[in-house]
Amino acid sequence: MEREGERKVRAVRATFTIGRIAQVRVGVHWSVLFIFALIVWGLAQGRFPEAYPDRSGLAYWAAGLVTAVVFFLSLLAHELAHAIVARRNGVDVDEIVLWLLGGAARLRSEAPGPAAELRIAGVGPLVSLVLGGAFGAAAWLVSLAAAPGLLVEAVVWLAAINVLLAVFNAIPAAPLDGGRLLRAVIWWRTGDRLRATAGATAAGRAFGWLLVVVGLLLFLRTAALGGLWLALIGWLLVAAATAEGRQAQLRGVLAGVPVRQAMTPGPVAVPAALSVAAFLADPRYRYRHAAFPAVADDGERPVGLMTLERARAVPEEQRGTVTVADTMVPLDDVTVVAPDDPLADLLPRMEAGPDHRVLVVEAGRLVGVVSSTDVNRAVTWLMSAAPRRGDRGRNPPRW
Repeated sequence: MEREGERKVRAVRATFTIGRIAQVRVGVHWSVLFIFALIVWGLAQGRFPEAYPDRSGLAYWAAGLVTAVVFFLSLLAHELAHAIVARRNGVDVDEIVLWLLGGAARLRSEAPGPAAELRIAGVGPLVSLVLGGAFGAAAWLVSLAAAPGLLVEAVVWLAAINVLLAVFNAIPAAPLDGGRLLRAVIWWRTGDRLRATAGATAAGRAFGWLLVVVGLLLFLRTAALGGLWLALIGWLLVAAATAEGRQAQLRGVLAGVPVRQAMTPGPVAVPAALSVAAFLADPRYRYRHAAFPAVADDGERPVGLMTLERARAVPEEQRGTVTVADTMVPLDDVTVVAPDDPLADLLPRMEAGPDHRVLVVEAGRLVGVVSSTDVNRAVTWLMSAAPRRGDRGRNPPRW
């Protein structure tokens, strides 16, 4: 159960952060580098030379590089639109992560209703469609102005890829935006959010398997690598939709459970002023956990999260002078909740790994921590304490 639960709460993690836009942290997964290189190579060695064979190789590569950068900025605009509309509908956003399938805006909680879900999901494809139209108009204008052919071709490609992105994302299958739209419609008609999620994830798995089958048949018939690429996309959609469905089931199990009932109270904390050498030498920190809340001099106010991994990364000769405050994850990058917040709302925000423990703070004081293990323990208890069919309604389980 532990291993399964950890898989359920795991999300796409950013390999590195590039900054904040509109107060939203923007991260990039390593897979984006692969897609970026693939786009640049495909344009510089394929589309551009085929359209304009008399240009230099340097011109092709430069045009391909700039076009790929503009495309990812368009993708970022798509995800930022989700984040901005989510905030306007009362849903906080942790970060945006660009990855293999495009992007993902990590929301802290569910939309408050189907109408909000519709607005949050629909704005992404709408922005991509508007960008596609804008690039199409720009291509027409630059062609009238007798601009260089490579520039016209690059803008035409950007128009086409943004329209394609809008159409693909509008397909009614989770985890695509169209799956969110389908979920909003089912939610509105049935009034059951979990049932709506189940319908959207089932559609996502069906669509993903369809892409896998079509891609493999295409590869077997034509030996085209595009078939394998299509199958890979389908497989990733199946995996993402399945994970989303499992998380929805977890949210149903944890419905109504506050954070205080799952947290580990009174956690061992490390003073931020402590040296890294002292931190590593103290048995309290070496053998109990992999991460510890860091607190201010008063011993109660949290200021960050310290991990053994970060401490061991400090060169040995510097550990006596470098402090925990110099090495820890700052509080702004740590998830902080109140004891009475819904535990189910933590699921989209939790990831595997010591850096992603959640700090529970009340009136400015550290009162507990929540890890994936704590969530797994709560789920195990709730499932084991659930009433049997014959007892349902007579003796409801108590925490």
